[in-house]
Amino acid sequence: MATFAFVISETPIMKLILLTSPNFFIEEDKILTTLFEEGLDQLHLRKPGSEPVYCERLLSLIPSEYHKRIITHDHFYLKDEFDLMGIHLCDETVKPPFDYRGPITRTALSFEKAKEYKMAGSHYVCLDCVYQSVSDPEQKQLYTSDQLRDAVRQGVIDRKVMAQGGVKLENLQEIRDIGFGGAVVRGDLWNRFDIHSGCDYKMLISHFRNMRRVAG
Repeated sequence: MATFAFVISETPIMKLILLTSPNFFIEEDKILTTLFEEGLDQLHLRKPGSEPVYCERLLSLIPSEYHKRIITHDHFYLKDEFDLMGIHLCDETVKPPFDYRGPITRTALSFEKAKEYKMAGSHYVCLDCVYQSVSDPEQKQLYTSDQLRDAVRQGVIDRKVMAQGGVKLENLQEIRDIGFGGAVVRGDLWNRFDIHSGCDYKMLISHFRNMRRVAG
């Protein structure tokens, strides 16, 4: 009789979440659609200071089947307008609409805030500055690996907490091993495409595939 062996991963699959470039560019909708096709779990639409019409145009160019994987940081009416997944609150000064009842994700800059936001019912929390930022030298790493692992033991970091800040292919395995529920990528992906004059995004997609393999 044939026997079958099943290999169980020591660490669970984690989500890959992409934060958009703050700027709009010509190939953006094509890249985002391709990333969804390649297995992107969630997209955070963040265009600070943008006009709503440009966000609407970008969303209209992304197939509607992927809208349920998009969370908006700005112009919260887009959630209902395009049937998006939810809204994101970057800090405590940003408030949801008074009648909002959908999923809310949040950014935390400390273990205490991450715990508070989880207890308040956040869909998930993005713990920022886990590593030195890839795109912003002013954003420094706030935690050591030992502090992160201690936060896991205390129940602060779990599947509802995503690592953000300095996430790149080289530290993705550590993020998964620590026990984060996912990783928020920005600079390590967008730095592989020239948004001002580029049209070939094969390198960006290839890099994402490598990240997807590590994430599980």
